[in-house]
Amino acid sequence: MKPPLTLAEWLTAPRPSTTPIVWQHDRLWTLAHLRSDVARLMARLQHQQGDRWALCCEDGYRFIVALLATLHAGKIPVLPGHSRPALLDEQRALFDGVLSDAPLEWPGTQLVVDTTPTLNDVVHFPPLRDDAMIELFTSGSTGQPKRIVKPIVCLDREAGLLSAQFAERLSGCRIVASVTPQHLYGLTFRIFLPMALGLPLHATMLAFPEQLAALSHAHRYAFISSPAFLKRLDPQLVPPPLALALSAGGVLDWQDAQRSAAWLKVWPDEIYGSTETGVIAWRYRERENPRWQPFPGIHFARQGAAFRVYSPLIADVNGFMLEDVLQLSASGHFHLLGRHGRVVKIEEKRVSLSEIEQRLLALDGIREAVALAVTRHGRQCVGVLLVLEDDARQRWQNGGGKALERAWRRALRPWLEPVAVPRYWRVIDEIPVNSMNKRVYAQLQELLHETP
Repeated sequence: MKPPLTLAEWLTAPRPSTTPIVWQHDRLWTLAHLRSDVARLMARLQHQQGDRWALCCEDGYRFIVALLATLHAGKIPVLPGHSRPALLDEQRALFDGVLSDAPLEWPGTQLVVDTTPTLNDVVHFPPLRDDAMIELFTSGSTGQPKRIVKPIVCLDREAGLLSAQFAERLSGCRIVASVTPQHLYGLTFRIFLPMALGLPLHATMLAFPEQLAALSHAHRYAFISSPAFLKRLDPQLVPPPLALALSAGGVLDWQDAQRSAAWLKVWPDEIYGSTETGVIAWRYRERENPRWQPFPGIHFARQGAAFRVYSPLIADVNGFMLEDVLQLSASGHFHLLGRHGRVVKIEEKRVSLSEIEQRLLALDGIREAVALAVTRHGRQCVGVLLVLEDDARQRWQNGGGKALERAWRRALRPWLEPVAVPRYWRVIDEIPVNSMNKRVYAQLQELLHETP
């Protein structure tokens, strides 16, 4: 097997200019197209002020063009994790401009990534900076965006680890995905892994099982997905030829694993990791609860009830303290037992309960707010306990509760992921606390489940 390409080699490695890079329907973008489009955008960026550029592209080809052009222009790609104009405007201090695959209603500096059939025969790309990196932002425990720096060398190492594990099964495959490259899982598996192995990837992010079923049967595929997508598969459809199905972002329910394997004709492989750590472990899901197996070079150290993980993918020599609770065996394999803290995963989205509370407190009529993860009828979502101002409480008691809920939901949607918008609402007289003035979350959960 050839060694995987590093990002610095994606454009410069000696390969035929006709090498396929990305496809969409009947259109194919080759290495020649990529070199030409990156060179054009790189030249535009070199004439722009500001070093930090937010990549707001879900289209796989335009994302690659934006990523490479930013890095070869000596600038810093920033992944805010979304393309919502209201939130971009609030976060404008995090970047100097936006690169997008379509115009956004955003007042700041914005370049739309252009792709044309014009080809340049000879293109010179400046070498990457020694400290080249990508910045990602994810929900922190305080509700404020948490900045995470990923040196390119660490992302190349991650692609190398994954290549060693999956290259044989990926041989001859095309890569399709239901996840965005704006988050680390999609960045690593949808972009870095196929580019490192020279495998064509699909430009479109699949949103529906019908799109997966519509893929041509002339090729074999590897599907990069999540539990939220896999549990929606329709057994009435005909699946494409699949060599590998990967799932990450949350634990795949065993019934969903069985159903997806029956339809896809392959058992899914699950990936465990985080934005801060990169990949940590994997497991082949042909049994209900197999242990997770760490990737080579990754180990854990117990600190009280928690675990610190050390990895060649983590730039900090002190490792990273995990939010998850592990049951570790002597062999180093482990089971996951739950999570610490105020950041939860709902439908594979990382949701900051603290941020939801802050957004609620900014709305008219709300004095205090507590957001909680709630599981009802087998579905996890967000519920909130509210203490209202006098006027709002009067409206609530006089039958206006549903209208208030609808208004609050509308006000939250520009700021929050759809899964983070509260589904269950309860108004109470006061938020209970203990003798140390700390909220008792078990008691709060009980209040939310009580019938008002």
